[in-house]
Amino acid sequence: MSPDADRQAEVKEWLAKVVLDLRGAQIDLEAKPPLPEDALFHCQQAVEKLLKAFLVWHDQTFRKTHSLEELGRACCAIDARLTPLVDEAVPLTEYAWAFRYPGAAPVPSLEEARVAFELTTRIAGAIRSNLPDEAIPDGFERNSS
Repeated sequence: MSPDADRQAEVKEWLAKVVLDLRGAQIDLEAKPPLPEDALFHCQQAVEKLLKAFLVWHDQTFRKTHSLEELGRACCAIDARLTPLVDEAVPLTEYAWAFRYPGAAPVPSLEEARVAFELTTRIAGAIRSNLPDEAIPDGFERNSS
């Protein structure tokens, strides 16, 4: 496989995982009763993977991290139009771990989870619009929801 084909395949793999996280978040929001902690985890994971897919497409390396600020700044250096979305998404970083372990994490509201899901779908749309069709896997819609 050529380097471009390898890169395209890797982006598709990242985005296929995004589809699963978005689906998981949506199921969590629609569950009876809803699972806002789980939905927020999936939103953070989806944004992280979206940013990593964008960086892969632009042949930028990144370290293993959950930091949406670090990944987002690298993306904004490529396309400054992403800055407002990245700024809005940075607080989602803590959801990678906040509800995954025992402790005194505050219980998030369903509204907080819904807002995060809406933000995640906007970020998915913005990243999607910056990638060529051949880098997009089946099931990843233009607006991703």
